[in-house]
Order: sequence, then C-alpha cells, then structure tokens
Amino acid sequence: MRSLLKCTLLAAAIATSTIATAATYVIDDVTAGAHSQIDVKVKHIGISWVKGRFNSFAGTFEYDKDLPNDSSVEVTIDTNSFDSNHAKRNKHIMSPDFLDVAKYPTATFKSSNIKDLGDNKVQVTGELILHGVTKTISFDALLLGEGDSPWGDYRAGFEASVDLNFADFKIDTVKYGVSDFTINMFFEGKTAK
Repeated sequence: MRSLLKCTLLAAAIATSTIATAATYVIDDVTAGAHSQIDVKVKHIGISWVKGRFNSFAGTFEYDKDLPNDSSVEVTIDTNSFDSNHAKRNKHIMSPDFLDVAKYPTATFKSSNIKDLGDNKVQVTGELILHGVTKTISFDALLLGEGDSPWGDYRAGFEASVDLNFADFKIDTVKYGVSDFTINMFFEGKTAK
C-alpha cells in the first residue's frame, strides 16, 4: 500500500512538473518605456505613403516557446492618440470621416487562436473591433528575440503586420481614393523572472 502511494505521488509530481504555463508579458508601451509601437500606413491618393501611429495603447501577451500554440495576445488602442506628425491631418483622421474617436474611443484586438508556423513564426487569428465593427482577422507574427533584461525582468519581442480594408469597418474612403491600410506592430513584453 505504501509503495502504491509513493508511486502515485511520484506520478502526480512528474505530471504536474511537465505541465507548462505560458508566461504573461505586459507590453512595454509609452508609459513603461516606449519599446513598443503600433503604426499605420495608408496610400495617399494612390501616389505616396502617409504614416501615423497610436501613441497610447496597452496590452498583454501569453507566450511559452515550448508551447507556442497556447499563446494569446490582447491589445487596447486609444484611438484619440493617433499621430501623423501633422495636426490638421490628425484632426481629420480622428473625425467621423475616419476613426470617429468621439464615438469610438478605443479599438481592441483579442486573439482566439495562435498556430505555430515554425522558424519563430506564428499565425495569429482573433477579433479586431474598430469603428464599432468586429471582424475576424489573421496575420503572421515573428519572434524577434527573448531573454533577460538589464532591469531584472525577462522580455520577448514580436513584430507583425496586417493589411485591412476600410470598407470592412464601415469607413467610407472612396472619395479619398484609398481603400486599404496596413497596421504594423512591434511589441516588447516584459514579465517577472
């Protein structure tokens, strides 16, 4: 009986020690060091690029290099923080013509599935809520690196990019000669060791 109990306890200890849990990383946003960025690129009347970024956002991601399929990411963007380095354009982008920040002060993304693609790449699928519209989107993300930081925590960094269509979010841009835009994300997350 005592031998059976020891074997059972040993098996339980081994089983629980092999169950890995993904670490939760807090995205290092502008309030915590500004090592992350979300920017937007739009073709201007079909002849050049206009870029902007969101200066205020927050989020977390869960990641374990041994179990990448168990990862997740969640981000909230303050749409009123849009900045294209041009005050008049910022005002227009935040107006009802585009983001309508008075009505929709945030945009959010929450992953529903992450699939390991190998070579430090994952495919991220989830729901983006922008301009009051919820749409399922997918994009690839690349692990840039991970390791101990000089500040006593552990960090991991990812980059990703996704092409989206304004019409999918009920933003009418036909009169501006533009139909799509690109969101580029560079996230550095930190967690306790």
